[in-house]
Amino acid sequence: QISWTPLLVLGYLFYLLLGAMVFQLLEKQAETHFRDQFQLEKLKFLQNNTCLDRQALEQFVQVLMEAWEKGVNPEGNSTNPSNWDFSNSFFFAGTVVTTIGYGNLSPSTVAGQIFCVFYALFGVPLNLAFLNQLGKALNAHLLTLERWVKKPGRAQVQCKFTILAIFLTTGTLLFLVFPPLVFSYVEGWSYGEGFYFTFITLSTIGFGDYVVGTNPNKHYIPVYRSLTAIWIVFGLAWLALVFNVGADLMERYLQLKWHKSDLSLAEGDTTKLEDEPEQPRIHIPS
Repeated sequence: QISWTPLLVLGYLFYLLLGAMVFQLLEKQAETHFRDQFQLEKLKFLQNNTCLDRQALEQFVQVLMEAWEKGVNPEGNSTNPSNWDFSNSFFFAGTVVTTIGYGNLSPSTVAGQIFCVFYALFGVPLNLAFLNQLGKALNAHLLTLERWVKKPGRAQVQCKFTILAIFLTTGTLLFLVFPPLVFSYVEGWSYGEGFYFTFITLSTIGFGDYVVGTNPNKHYIPVYRSLTAIWIVFGLAWLALVFNVGADLMERYLQLKWHKSDLSLAEGDTTKLEDEPEQPRIHIPS
């Protein structure tokens, strides 16, 4: 039997190429529009403020970019809440060990950067072990639910399908459907933006374009980001199980298709041999 791995590699590369083409088609024109609009706004600003020259404006823009990279929101004033109070620091520690890494906030001191390296070195394996145990606990509850649902005369496949449907529906509601409603209310996002943030966070992609608790014009309760970090941990465990189930099903499907293809090829060769007239045999004397 020929290995199905080359088929998986080709499919993986094709999927990446497809994604690259679609993203380029959807985003490149918008990026060009925003870039031209930004340059136009800078020209208007210079025209309305003749005391400034282009070099001074570029230096100010650079200052804004450096402030943003250091986690300081240029909006508002110095009374903005600190990014490194305990609640925000707890949220940042969660993004480190879960490898989400939004990128909107990072240590700026050498001591903080060195500590972050060693903290992640031990924290990431600890987080994986914790998520593994949490996944086992979810599996145990699934088995309990399976024994409760299972009835005499009910097919085993039907029972497993019912359990999987309950697991997916409950987790989808708790981690993907209801949280965007909360984020939309608190952050002022649309539901689509909240859903986008939810999935990007729980899948540990973490672009950093949307992050909770960063709007200086809003007043957040102190434990808001800490509660979000706890939600992230349980959501990671659930979505990791979903991804594992999806990967297992995809792998089984590919193996089954490849195996059927090999069997069809082998049966075709056998039929071909049976249809050919029998050739005279050559007897070699001993």
